[in-house]
Amino acid sequence: MILMGALPGARAQEDPASRKLKIAFIAKSYANPVFVAAHRGAQDAAREWSDKKGIPVEVLILTPTGENPAQQAERIGMAVEDGADAIAVAASEAAPVSKAIDDAVAKGVAVMTFDVDLPGSKRFAHFGADDTQAGEMILEELSQLLGGSGKVAVLAGNPDAPNLQRRVAGVKAAALRHPGLEIVGVFHHLERPIDGAAEVLRVNEAHPDLQGWAMVGGWPMFESARRKDVLKDLQTRGQKVVSVDALPDQLRFVDVGVAVLLGQPVYEWGTVTVDTIVEKLHNEKDISGTIPMDLVRVSIENLEVWASQLRDWGFRRVNEEYLPAE
Repeated sequence: MILMGALPGARAQEDPASRKLKIAFIAKSYANPVFVAAHRGAQDAAREWSDKKGIPVEVLILTPTGENPAQQAERIGMAVEDGADAIAVAASEAAPVSKAIDDAVAKGVAVMTFDVDLPGSKRFAHFGADDTQAGEMILEELSQLLGGSGKVAVLAGNPDAPNLQRRVAGVKAAALRHPGLEIVGVFHHLERPIDGAAEVLRVNEAHPDLQGWAMVGGWPMFESARRKDVLKDLQTRGQKVVSVDALPDQLRFVDVGVAVLLGQPVYEWGTVTVDTIVEKLHNEKDISGTIPMDLVRVSIENLEVWASQLRDWGFRRVNEEYLPAE
């Protein structure tokens, strides 16, 4: 069963042997498609435990509409007050969310992070990619596409997001190994498709000799009023892109030869976190530390395989032309 409203009752008022395990799920933003996929994964995992394994689990989605770390912190507190047994969170900023996590743990609520690790907090585990390594992979792939030389820009989203900070650091570290590449700048923006697209177009106009983009997130590739403008501009300028994420809207950039993507299995942010929490709290497994998530390189060579995976995860907007013939 999936709960989309308030969590009923307090833990002390329920029979521990019969009550449902209540998990609050707090991603960064509904505006970012990767977290919509994570929501779906969490909901599917709860159904699996409830309907097929006989362990009642409820998931409450408390993700803010847009990036709002203060609201994330408030919703962690709200989940505690409403009787949540556990919380899964991807923090927009470290300081306010870390404090809220520590307060929740002090009140007996287990907290796990995903996507964005907060190792200085009292979270019991984290599931996600190694962000520094992801940044290095972006730059290495871009170097391959550009033959080791050229001017490149870094698209970096929210400047306060810890995971994106680490990805940018990884890009810069890898660039030191490629003296033929010049990073002209790191460019931040609101993490919405329209803002990412506008920033790419603005920077391209300011740097007409730019040859490539290292995108630590795929924002301008998602559906928006300017996505087609971005793709056309990249093609006209002959630019190459390497981006984290490989969702349906981004596959067009691979198909026309503009981009190589580093796909995060974002659906698993939901399934793995819910599974981990249930295993820890219900099955009393000793779980702690980092659970690694591997990135998947998506290029024209494996486009069909990846598109099929997205469809299997429940994405409904996968272009039929990218799917293998039945």
